[in-house]
Amino acid sequence: MHVGVVTLFPELIAAFAATSVLGRAIDAKLISLHVEDLRRHGVGKYKSVDDAPYGGGSGMVLRIDAVVPAIEAAQEALAAPVRPLRILLTPQGDRFTQRTAEQLREHGAFLLICGRYEGFDDRVRSFVDREASLGDFVMAGGEVAAMAIIEATARLVPGVLGNEASTEVESFSSANDGLLEFPQFTRPQDFRGLPVPEVLRGGHHADVKRWRAEQALARTQARRPDLVPPKREPGS
Repeated sequence: MHVGVVTLFPELIAAFAATSVLGRAIDAKLISLHVEDLRRHGVGKYKSVDDAPYGGGSGMVLRIDAVVPAIEAAQEALAAPVRPLRILLTPQGDRFTQRTAEQLREHGAFLLICGRYEGFDDRVRSFVDREASLGDFVMAGGEVAAMAIIEATARLVPGVLGNEASTEVESFSSANDGLLEFPQFTRPQDFRGLPVPEVLRGGHHADVKRWRAEQALARTQARRPDLVPPKREPGS
């Protein structure tokens, strides 16, 4: 999988890329990562990447003549076998979900553009394929969102995790019908009067499978009823 990031703070992404799951995946050449410094494409003597908004208002806006060249340079440096999806990170974007991560992994290449200040010159939207948001809140910039999206997607790439079955049946996954994951337990068998459910200690795989399905549905109904699919009528 090929991933690119356009950012004013490449050191943040570099530190993230050197650790944990992503670092191992890059070392194993399962994932390639290119980080494009937006400042390198700044305008004028002082490499300006932002300016005051037309019409007045507070804050500064990222210039289109800095952002678009940075996007194009990142795409060229990434050298992916397929055209990477250009994704603008903004609170106004579509909610990033597990299904989005699955789609990005299937496509094989994507480019994340991180905002700062008061956001982007709106014309930048003409040069991207989609917009993404982590939720209904605003951060100082897109770097944290970029790291979250990269990790959520990278762990779906075969070989990145030690046990590939870890991504098959988990919260929000297609294999789990989009439900929350069932409860998990390990030793000790009893802790301060809280025992591991007997069905998990019995060794009967069919009973365990049934119990987990029931628990996943019950937990989702209690915590995230919006994720529960509507009941189908007989014959529909």
